[in-house]
Amino acid sequence: MALLRIISFCTSLLLLSICASAQDGQGLVSCLQQKGITNLTTSTSSSAYDSLLRFSLQNLRFTEPGVRKPYVLILPYKREQVVESVRCCIKHGWQIVVRSGGHSYEGLSSTSDAPNFAIIDLINLDRVTVDIKSTTAWAEAGATVGQLYSAIAGVTTDYGFPAGVCPTMGTGGHFSGGGLSLLSRKYGLAADNIIDALLVDANGNLLDRKKMGEDLFWAIRGGGGGSWGVVIAWKVRLVRVPRKVTVFNVHRTGRNQVTDLVHRWQSIAPNFVQDLFIRAVISGTQLQSGQKDIKLTFNGMYLGPLDQLLKLAKKSFPEMGIVAGDCEETSWIGSISYTAFTTTSQLDNRNNSNKSYFKAKSDFVTSPISPSGLEGAWKFLEEEINSYIIFTPLGGRMYEIASWESPFPHRKGYLYNIQYQVTWSDSSKASGFIDWIRRFYTYMTPHVSKNPRGAYVNYLDLDLGTAANGTASVAEARAWCDQYFRGNFERLVKVKTKFDPNNVFRNSQSIPVDKSDISLALLSIPVDKSDISVVLL
Repeated sequence: MALLRIISFCTSLLLLSICASAQDGQGLVSCLQQKGITNLTTSTSSSAYDSLLRFSLQNLRFTEPGVRKPYVLILPYKREQVVESVRCCIKHGWQIVVRSGGHSYEGLSSTSDAPNFAIIDLINLDRVTVDIKSTTAWAEAGATVGQLYSAIAGVTTDYGFPAGVCPTMGTGGHFSGGGLSLLSRKYGLAADNIIDALLVDANGNLLDRKKMGEDLFWAIRGGGGGSWGVVIAWKVRLVRVPRKVTVFNVHRTGRNQVTDLVHRWQSIAPNFVQDLFIRAVISGTQLQSGQKDIKLTFNGMYLGPLDQLLKLAKKSFPEMGIVAGDCEETSWIGSISYTAFTTTSQLDNRNNSNKSYFKAKSDFVTSPISPSGLEGAWKFLEEEINSYIIFTPLGGRMYEIASWESPFPHRKGYLYNIQYQVTWSDSSKASGFIDWIRRFYTYMTPHVSKNPRGAYVNYLDLDLGTAANGTASVAEARAWCDQYFRGNFERLVKVKTKFDPNNVFRNSQSIPVDKSDISLALLSIPVDKSDISVVLL
């Protein structure tokens, strides 16, 4: 199990940093102790504190000196401890930061600009229970997608789940933002396949779907993490997968060839049969001669055997030139480990050894980018070979789900998503890499979606706009929310205003409260203490 299991609270359930004085946090600490959270350590120099804080923090940018650390790191192992932790934080005025896998691209699950904040880290709430009879599973929000995949594969070879490639992502955050995957063209987003949830709301109540109502249940499935409460568990609908699937990597180099292939791919990838997913990963590379060039990898999966894939690819995309040697016929769980460059036995290991400093951005594309536009993009990739872009196709089931059925709006009419990412190892050079990706993003402006320009909330980007301590007005929040949520923004604001009028759950890009509509909010919901014992797993 994870490092936290090994430590297993042998020294602490709750650890304190030096970000605030003991006097400032004493009320919070006392409250937690009184509620039965008694295994705690207070320290000004605890090495355990630093290791636990950093363990689930994936972007090393947020380990640097000067980055705010939580006064309190809470690591509950029972649901009622989450409930009581939320209530204590609310009572004593401490901002709550929630973390499940620590994959927030801008560190919003590990730090805050609030003067006093506490992290509720769900790493020990990682149980997954699969009910193959109903083809559903309950996954606690601290479980990684790798743990979910492993649990499913341990019960059945006929079902899987459509979530992301990286196995160390926490389901809590990944599902909250939507969850694109290799199965999205067949089954939609992870969020499209959630059928129930357990949430601790802004009044400290534990709610399932029936108790929270359809508006809040709608908002938590794609409306981004950090705005709605603490999701403790998700109930997901499993999806049918064949016993044999085929995964592949097709590598090509050369600017002209890459341009021709990607230009062709743009128009046809969203229209392939739903069983076929092909994404394009493009980066700069340096040849042995010292010259720079462009490298393309078509990476994907076909829900069927190898011979069928080769026939289909020859008919639908002969230019790709795929051959049997590019492919591997495997099981669905084998396809996950293949794409994640790991082994099946390691999928539930949440210890990520490949952490780096990075900055990412995103776009959505509605019209194919011209060859000259692509060639301009390649120049940026040649300039910085520690970078890459991923073109993820939409279409299929993504086009069948209306843009308003979940907060994720990028459905019919969108060809593909772009993720831009640059990584580095020397923290002193961060400004140069960040400047590079911002210039690249500016260059891409005329080539991507417009009015508004699209962005994916799971690829969080604070360059789109922020508000200190989550205090944005509705007008200010449009700067980023329209890009993430388009026409769904207004409904998200109404849900936020109704269920969290006091803005308990907030961050630099959270959904704002509409103060002009505050009279319609549910200003107080009586606490039903019996709720905290609800167990649906």
